[in-house]
Amino acid sequence: MDGGGRFPRSLTPGFPGGEGGRAPASGGAARGSRWRRRGPSVAAPRGQRIPRHAGSVLAVAFFATVVGFGLQAGGHLDEIQARQGAPHHAIARALGFGIDHVTVSGIAQLDAGDVLTTGGIGPRTSLPFLDAGDVRARLEGIPLVKSAAVRKLYPGELIVTLEERQAHALWQRNGEIVVVAADGTVIDRLRDDRFAGLPLVVGEGANARTAEYLALVEAAGPLKSHIRAGTLVAGRRWTLKVDGVDVRLPEQGADAALARLVRLEREQKILDRDIIAIDLRMPDRVVVRLTEDAAAARAEAVKKKPTRGKGVET
Repeated sequence: MDGGGRFPRSLTPGFPGGEGGRAPASGGAARGSRWRRRGPSVAAPRGQRIPRHAGSVLAVAFFATVVGFGLQAGGHLDEIQARQGAPHHAIARALGFGIDHVTVSGIAQLDAGDVLTTGGIGPRTSLPFLDAGDVRARLEGIPLVKSAAVRKLYPGELIVTLEERQAHALWQRNGEIVVVAADGTVIDRLRDDRFAGLPLVVGEGANARTAEYLALVEAAGPLKSHIRAGTLVAGRRWTLKVDGVDVRLPEQGADAALARLVRLEREQKILDRDIIAIDLRMPDRVVVRLTEDAAAARAEAVKKKPTRGKGVET
């Protein structure tokens, strides 16, 4: 991609490369990377403007309709479509309204050829009969595309401008990890290590609440670099994975609970102990769950510890 966001190569196999990142598409020679409309503009009622080539487009549409009916009546329609595409597109291209240049801008993660294929733009397409609204809807159906704009410049240029969604976090659900945007939209499955450093959230609905999770990470202060993931529990509260320890936060007052955790770590190094979970859901106490080995050792120690009881000397 050059500095203007254009691709200086072929955008799809049927489009030979053109200058300035534009690609000739009708199978003929490229008309050059620049095209300038000539002639005076025509004022339209109510402040609208009539396209300079509206008359030509209407004429092509009428001619294509007449010829199409004739081909269908003669039984040649299927044969023509197999070789040249739909008759109305073929006629429009023959009259100089093929899509000679395509400019795709605003893409960083998408492939330009996939953009054209998804949009239904190919060497058998003509500009007058290309439905810009349909192309836009097709492109916005790509999860990675946030918005799309399609502009036709007669006689033969098409400009496609996309805004991509940015990878924001990883979301694990039902054992599968996907990449999501800031609004929670699933972009793609996690296929490689490119996004391995993104925040990880787990659980139903967690993808739409990544901002809430990131706020908790920031509230952890000196411990934030130790937080590996956040699990949304029943859509109400978070459990953070902190260096292998599950830290259960309350539904209300999660920031205050994290402040308690920071204090416990500073004063008692609680995360270095043989525990697998810390429950901070109750404001007046901290409940910890020991590892199996630590729990067994503690049980053995309790058995050996003398007890005081009625009639028992200690």
